[in-house]
Amino acid sequence: MAPRLPAMLARASVCALLWASSLISVYAIRPDSGSLALSRALSGALSSVYPTSTSRGSEVSAPLREGRVLLGEADHSYKVHEAVPLYANKVGPFHNPSETYQYYDLPFCPPEGGQEHKPENLGEVLDANRLVTTPYDVSFRVDRDNEKLCSKMLEQEDLKSFRKAVADDYYFQMYYDDLPIWGFIGKMEKILRPGHTELRYYLFTHVHFDIAYNDDRVIEINVSTDPTQTVDITEDVSVKVEFTYSVKWKQTSIPFERRMEKYSRYSFLPQHLEIHWFSIINSCVTVLLLTGFLATILMRVLKNDFVKYTREDEAMDEQEETGWKYIHGDVFRFPPMKSLFCSFVGTGTQLFTLSICVFILACIGVFYPYNRGALYTAIIVLYALTAGIAGYQSACYYRQLGGEAWVRNILLTCVLYCGPFFLMFCFLNTVAIVYRSTAALPFGTIVIIILIWALVTLPLTILGGVAGKNSTSEFAAPCRTTKYPREVPQLPWYRAALPQMCMAGFLPFSAIYIELYYIFASVWGHKVYTIYSILFIVFLILIIVTSFITIALTYFQLAVEDHRWWWRSIMCGGSTALFVYGYCFYYYFARSDMSGFMQTSFFFGYMLMVCYGFFLMLGTVGFRSSLLFVRHIYRAIKCE
Repeated sequence: MAPRLPAMLARASVCALLWASSLISVYAIRPDSGSLALSRALSGALSSVYPTSTSRGSEVSAPLREGRVLLGEADHSYKVHEAVPLYANKVGPFHNPSETYQYYDLPFCPPEGGQEHKPENLGEVLDANRLVTTPYDVSFRVDRDNEKLCSKMLEQEDLKSFRKAVADDYYFQMYYDDLPIWGFIGKMEKILRPGHTELRYYLFTHVHFDIAYNDDRVIEINVSTDPTQTVDITEDVSVKVEFTYSVKWKQTSIPFERRMEKYSRYSFLPQHLEIHWFSIINSCVTVLLLTGFLATILMRVLKNDFVKYTREDEAMDEQEETGWKYIHGDVFRFPPMKSLFCSFVGTGTQLFTLSICVFILACIGVFYPYNRGALYTAIIVLYALTAGIAGYQSACYYRQLGGEAWVRNILLTCVLYCGPFFLMFCFLNTVAIVYRSTAALPFGTIVIIILIWALVTLPLTILGGVAGKNSTSEFAAPCRTTKYPREVPQLPWYRAALPQMCMAGFLPFSAIYIELYYIFASVWGHKVYTIYSILFIVFLILIIVTSFITIALTYFQLAVEDHRWWWRSIMCGGSTALFVYGYCFYYYFARSDMSGFMQTSFFFGYMLMVCYGFFLMLGTVGFRSSLLFVRHIYRAIKCE
C-alpha cells in the first residue's frame, strides 16, 4: 500500500488542481476589468480634468503588448447612441486607501430599475471592488448638457452622512468601459468671522464627463466637478437637491491599444522618474561597492587562512589549532529544532520561487494598470501551485538531518506562513465587517480560498514531502562531526545574535530603502506602480547583498570558534525584514496622512505578514548561501 501512496496523491492533486481552476473560473476572471490603483496625481486630477493624451506618447513595448494579448484584452467597440454602462465602485477617505465603502452607503441617486451588481472575479473581490449600476445615461458619442439625474430631499441623516464624507475628504470611484475615474464628493471652506473661523460644508451637485473616442472605441474619460454648483449642507435642516451631469465627447487619434498609457504616465511625472532612476542607480552602486569591498577583504583573509592551514599540515605542527579550522568537528553538527528549521527553509524557498514567478508575469505585462485584481489572483494561484516546492525542500532537508517526525514536519510546513496569515486575516476581516467596509471579504470568497488551500496547497505539500522523504540525496558533510560539541568561548557583546542581525540587515535595507517609498505609495496610497524593471533589479541586488553579508558574518562567527551558524545565518539573512517593518512606522507617521483604527490595523497587520514572508525568504537565502560557503572552505582543508 505504501508504494502506491505517491501515485494516489499525484492523481488527487491533479484532480484538485482542475477543481480549483473551475472554482476560480466561477468568478469569471476578466483581465480587461480596469485599474489596480489610483493615479499618482489623483488629488489634482479629481478637481480638474486630465489633459487629453496626444500622439507623441511612446509606443507600447512588445512585452507589454504580448502580455495584454495573452490576457485576452477586450476590444470594445460601440455604435453611436449605444448604451455604455457607467459603474460606481466605492467611496472612502482619500488618505485611508483601505477604508472603502459601497457607493450607495451614501445617499446618492439610485437607478430607477434598482441596483445591479457587476460580477467580480476573485482578484477584484480581494481588491475590495464592488461595482454597481448608476442612473447616469452616458451613451456612446451622445453629448448632454446639464442633464437632470434626480431631485432628492436630503434629511438630517443624509446631511450627516454627506457632511462626514466631505470632512474626511471622501472620493468616489467609477468605471466606464473598464476605464477608472475618480472625483471628490464635496469641499470644505473656512470663513473668517470676528474672533473665530467657521467651517462650511458644500456638496457637489454637478458632474461633468469629458470622453475621448477613436472611431468606435472609448479611449479616455475624465470627470470633474463644478465648484460653482454646490449646496450648503452645514446645517441640520432638510434641503432639496437637484443632481445634474453633463457629457462632452471629442475625437482623438490615440489607438485603443494605448488608451491605458495615461495611467502609467501619471504614476510618475518625467522629472520624478529621472530622480527615481538616479536615486536607485546611486544606491545600488554604493551598496555594490561596499559589498565588493567586503567580498575582497573576505577572499584575502580566506586565502591567508588556507595558506596558513596548509603550512601547518605540511609541517605537522603540534601547536593547537585556532580559528575556523579548529571547529571542523562541530561546524556540521545539525541545528536544534530540526523540524522547524527545515520547514523554515522549505517555506522560504517556496516564497522565493513565488516572487520570481510574479516578477516574470510583471515583466511580460500581466499586471498592467487596468488589469484589476490580477496581482492578488496570481499570488493566490502561484502560492497554491508552488506548495510542492516547500514540501519537497523541507522533507529533503529533514531526511538529511536525520529527522523522523515526518507528519509533524509536513504539517508544520503547510501552516508556517499561511497559519499566522490566516489568523491576522480573521482579525482584520472582523474589523472590516464592524466598519461595514468593502474590504471585508464575503463568506463565499473565504470558502473558495480555504478550499483552494485544502484541495491544492495541502495535497501538493504532502506530495512534495513524500518525494523529499524518498529522495536519495545525502548531506555529505566534508568533515566528520564529533560526538560531543565543543564549548563556545566567551564572546564580546557585538558577537551576539541581536547585534549581528542589526549589522546584517542594514546593508541590504539600504539597497531597497529608496524603492520602498514608491512601493508603499502605490500599495498604501494613490500612485500607480508600473516600473517593474527597476523593482526586479533592486530585488536581485537585495538577494546578492543578503548572500554576501550573511556569508561574511558566518565566516567571522566561525573564526571566533562559534559553530552555531545554522540558525544564526537564517536570523541574519532575514533581519532585513525587521528594518522594513521599522520603516513602516516611519512611513505611517512621517510620510502619510493615514489615520483611524481600521486603516492603522490594516497597514500594520498586513505589513507584518509581508515582512514575515520577507523574513522567511531572505532567511532561506542567507542559510543557503552560508551552507555553500561553509562546504567550500572545509572541503579546501584537510580535516581529520
